[in-house]
Amino acid sequence: MPITTVLKNYQRSWLVQDINAGLVLTAIIIPAGMGYAEAAGLPAIYGLYSTIVPLIAYAIFGPSRILVLGPDSALIPLISATVIPLANGDPIRAIAIAGLLAIFSGIICIVAGLARFGFITELLSKPIRYGYLNGIALTVLIGQLPKLFGFSVKGNTIWEELIDLGQGIRDGKTNFTALAIGLSCLLVILTLKRLTSKISGVLVAVVAATVVSSLFGLSQQSGIVVVGALPQGLPSLQIPNIAPIEFKTLFASALAIALVSFADMSVLSRTFAIRGGYKVDRNQELIALDIVNIAAGLFKGFSVSSSASRTPVAESAGAKTQITGVVGAICIGIVLWFAPTLLQNLPQAALSAVVISAGLGIFEIRGTLRLYQLRRFEFVLSIVCLCGVAILGVIQGIFSAVVLTLMAFVWSAWRPHYAVLGRVDGIKGYHDVQRHPEARQIPGLVIFRWDAPLFFANAEIFCERVLNAVATAPTVTKWVLVAAEPVTDIDLTAADAIAELDKTLCEAHIELCFAEMKGPTKDRLKRYGLFTKIGKDDFFPTIGQAVDMYLEVNKVEWRDWDE
Repeated sequence: MPITTVLKNYQRSWLVQDINAGLVLTAIIIPAGMGYAEAAGLPAIYGLYSTIVPLIAYAIFGPSRILVLGPDSALIPLISATVIPLANGDPIRAIAIAGLLAIFSGIICIVAGLARFGFITELLSKPIRYGYLNGIALTVLIGQLPKLFGFSVKGNTIWEELIDLGQGIRDGKTNFTALAIGLSCLLVILTLKRLTSKISGVLVAVVAATVVSSLFGLSQQSGIVVVGALPQGLPSLQIPNIAPIEFKTLFASALAIALVSFADMSVLSRTFAIRGGYKVDRNQELIALDIVNIAAGLFKGFSVSSSASRTPVAESAGAKTQITGVVGAICIGIVLWFAPTLLQNLPQAALSAVVISAGLGIFEIRGTLRLYQLRRFEFVLSIVCLCGVAILGVIQGIFSAVVLTLMAFVWSAWRPHYAVLGRVDGIKGYHDVQRHPEARQIPGLVIFRWDAPLFFANAEIFCERVLNAVATAPTVTKWVLVAAEPVTDIDLTAADAIAELDKTLCEAHIELCFAEMKGPTKDRLKRYGLFTKIGKDDFFPTIGQAVDMYLEVNKVEWRDWDE
């Protein structure tokens, strides 16, 4: 448990800073947790339940020193996309479904962590990550707009919500008092965030909205929806139960939640670890994440992840260790135990403003524009992923993101770069004749480089490119020399294709040779029997040695440039 290392090395001077950061964090996580719970289709109190236990659990098991865990805007659409349709308006059933989702996602993470599957997050490339974050941000914003206007909608998809929102505005359902409060809170949050990091815009907006609502009795006078008094006391142990269990839907959602939460967590923890000068174990992060989510599910909470908005708040407030999170959890517990009516007049529109401000922070506009400028194909991948999340649904969009990542990888390996090499005066080595038209090719020798592993998908293409290089060579070819340093692997299908290529070249009286092939790749050819079939003498340590042998065997006169 990482907490033991923290306590062993804890410095007395850190305590004041951790306590101060914990108090500042409390002011942020209470309204944020309540807002996220509402956005997930659950009563606001469950956002606090989902904050208390995870903060304590991660302080014990988490490897990151200051990472803040709790309800997160990136997970809310995933949770709501499952909870709202399955609950069918029953709040008790919604709570049970959310709890089971947290437990299932935790179990998936612990299995992945014990199996050391931390590398899986590497499948989420930046373009895909930008795409699904932009899609999630768009979903969050559109989902909160009706509450900002003071009414609710029944749509389950982004299109249905937009249609219902437009129809509600057209039918005069807008509560202008709620809209004024929501927009004012949003303006305060965004303005203070831009002007200073020392004053919490969320805290100012929530306190001001609560005070105004209480003084003027807005829930009675203007009919705005408020949070209401919170249940007194702390969350108790409760095993969620729904019957019948929609196992397939819950498992698919839990898998998506586990993938997204760990992807976000690994990137955020690594970022703050680099800034703090320490390292984090990705597999330990997986195990910690699973314990946190299982604990949340067992104590009336829902799935949580790291927070990209609250962690910087903790850091800027001077947090040194996870004691900050423990202080925050204790403070929330004190509020629930001694002052559950403190936020009873907080308008729902203010909570929507909190969630919307967090959603705006998710957008990766700058990164997406950079992709457009530098890598158009990756930009297209990002936009496709965004559309998948927004149109097909969050869960489908996340899985589509992973599939797109793998397809992009396979495509790059399926159609890799290749080159015919020649000698360029004044430059050491052998170089692509397409990039260096002045390059000279050795008469009768085709030096061919393939810049990828050889496997079933590209083996035939490799053979076609080699034969085409032979057919277009400026002189009659006697040897084909494959510069094999970039070929890091050769599967059995590719080995059989190479054998066929060797046979075809032999029939044309052309010898097939390899240079600079790595030892492990050569070992595979030995196991396949291809190394012996081609001939030990046709494998050379360097291109230069192969060229020397070619010139000697074939009596070719060649004058190299003078070094």
